Amino acid sequence: MKKKYRIGVIPGDGIGRDVIRAAQFVLDAVNETATTFEMEFRRMDTGDAAVAKYGDPFPKETFEGIGQTDAVLFGAAGNPNTVKVLMGFRLGFNLYANVRPIRALPGSNALRPKADLIVVRENLEGLYCGVGYIAGEHYVNLRIFTKQGMERILRFCFRLAVKENRKKVTFTHKAHVLTYTDEPMRRMFYEIATEYPQIEAEDMTIDACAMQVVMKPERLDIVFAENANGDILSDVGAGVVGGMGFAYGGNIGDSMGVFEPIHGTAPKYADKNVVNPIAAIRAAMLMFNYLGEKETAAVVEQAIVDVLREGRVRTYDLGGTSSTSDVGEAIAAKLRHGQPV
Repeated sequence: MKKKYRIGVIPGDGIGRDVIRAAQFVLDAVNETATTFEMEFRRMDTGDAAVAKYGDPFPKETFEGIGQTDAVLFGAAGNPNTVKVLMGFRLGFNLYANVRPIRALPGSNALRPKADLIVVRENLEGLYCGVGYIAGEHYVNLRIFTKQGMERILRFCFRLAVKENRKKVTFTHKAHVLTYTDEPMRRMFYEIATEYPQIEAEDMTIDACAMQVVMKPERLDIVFAENANGDILSDVGAGVVGGMGFAYGGNIGDSMGVFEPIHGTAPKYADKNVVNPIAAIRAAMLMFNYLGEKETAAVVEQAIVDVLREGRVRTYDLGGTSSTSDVGEAIAAKLRHGQPV
């Protein structure tokens, strides 16, 4: 008897609609060829579409619908909806880990073809916690961490290293300056590391790590970063593996995962069917890995690689003239004509 997954599909705003449409071609192909599981898709709205329908960019109907799924594939959130939508996901479902693989693919025009690391960004605390004030001529945003939150995300990093057969976890910081936050966190990191003797543990200043991502990404494996630092570092990583058209991630908690391309809404390209959807398709691949369907994730990645290597179907960012839909359909065709997943 096949396993059954309930998958939320949320296009969101801007080019999110285009890339999720292309990713749906791939999801449908997987559904047709999978031998051990099947997916039921539940379409939901956020952003402008949700405002038009419900008067709210992240309505309770969507929140409740997500709660009835096993995972969600999401497109993009744009202003003025960005904070309400993203915090609706992250705070609403306690998605404390933002997992962003930085992995170069053949045919992607990557600056660093050997790059294969994973940035784990703490998703709920730190500089993006949303606490601050203005007092006269003083403008303050607070950088707040909790012991529970830090233990949780650091253990997540080591568990991820074990799960993905990675050898090293790097803790990034500015402990010599941020002595009340980063230094206690650094000590906690090494305490937790003793529970995983098979995993090498090291620490590195965030600026030095950013340089390594650009110059020698192959020396990195699992990289932990505070919320704001992780946001920046993962976009630097996207730049060395072909750009935002290849950058993807997952917002993960203890009982839910929301997977997305990490580009924005790019309004000037929205609904033109011209942008690269590979990031969204890789987000779906990461979703399969999260669900425990590693073989399916590997088959989807190979289909992406095959299309890139052939070079016939390429969007404008890769020097081609193919549409968003063309890419999704080409990858889906590889899945339909390959081995069952």
